[in-house]
Amino acid sequence: MSRLFEPLTLRGTTFANRVWVSPMCQYSSHDGFPSDWHLPHLGALATGRPGLLLTEATAVTPEGRISPDDLGLWDDRQAAAMRPIVDFVHDQGVPFGFQLAHAGRKASTWAPWKGHGSVPAADGGWRTVAPSAVAFGDYDVPHELSHASLDAVRRGFADAARRALEIGADTVEIHAAHGYLLHQFLSPLSNLRDDEYGGSLENRMRYPLSVIEAVREVWPEDKPLLLRISASDWVEGGWDVAGSVELVRRAGALGVDLVDVSSAGLDPRQDIVIGPGYQVPFAEQIRRETGVPTGAVGLITEPKQAEDVVASGAADVVLLARALLREPRWPLRAAHELGADISWPPQYDRARWR
Repeated sequence: MSRLFEPLTLRGTTFANRVWVSPMCQYSSHDGFPSDWHLPHLGALATGRPGLLLTEATAVTPEGRISPDDLGLWDDRQAAAMRPIVDFVHDQGVPFGFQLAHAGRKASTWAPWKGHGSVPAADGGWRTVAPSAVAFGDYDVPHELSHASLDAVRRGFADAARRALEIGADTVEIHAAHGYLLHQFLSPLSNLRDDEYGGSLENRMRYPLSVIEAVREVWPEDKPLLLRISASDWVEGGWDVAGSVELVRRAGALGVDLVDVSSAGLDPRQDIVIGPGYQVPFAEQIRRETGVPTGAVGLITEPKQAEDVVASGAADVVLLARALLREPRWPLRAAHELGADISWPPQYDRARWR
């Protein structure tokens, strides 16, 4: 029996298997609205029958977009435009989730194939915000967030979660990784505040935890809430796995049901040792020390490799990204190779391995 294809139940939601689609930025939206790209892109992933499909980083405010081409959920009309996509994914029997995000000082940047660095106002860029007026590399220096602005961003996360719920999302994931706003509060490299949101570990965790509380208040008790973190900055003196363990303990007590464990993205000086499954040990340690279920990411590409991650207890799920861009129906092949039974779209059943 393949552990990778065993169901997983979190609160009132059962995921058919432990192969989940990781959020992947597409930079193909207009004013936060999905474009013609999104239905075939997400639809193809859904026909591969993963356990969960998470959409790309979805901005909770206009200023929270990584680029002018990012998806958004700060407007009811954006939610309405996403509903047909959510419905199609559900028609494939796959749960759907939004990753809710604010890019902070890494906002207002070019889509990767359009350029590098901050987008000028003349080209649709905007003034960025962050915990402190400290730039990311050669990006523009952000404006330090006031308490009133922090309240507005927190409401943005909660309002976006409410919109996701109204169009049928099964879960939302709060993005606190990859050097974006909530991660910026956590790391002493980017958070130089001298108020209740800066300084000690307790203070640096305060704002991200308050966002979790705000989202959990509007998110139904019977639906799971996910959190993505960067377990380490990979920079001396930065955010580390010990801080991540404490954060996850607190997040679990506030109602987070699974933590999607990535790393890095906060500081250009990061020195990462990359190899197959290189981030899995972070997920294993956090799971072991907190008791909170985890998801593993990072160069997980082959079915046997993914099976070993789950079967060993290193993580409860794996989240795939580039492997699924190359092969959207990777779960169907993986199930065949691992001897698991998985439903196929009837339109494709003639291609099933017999």
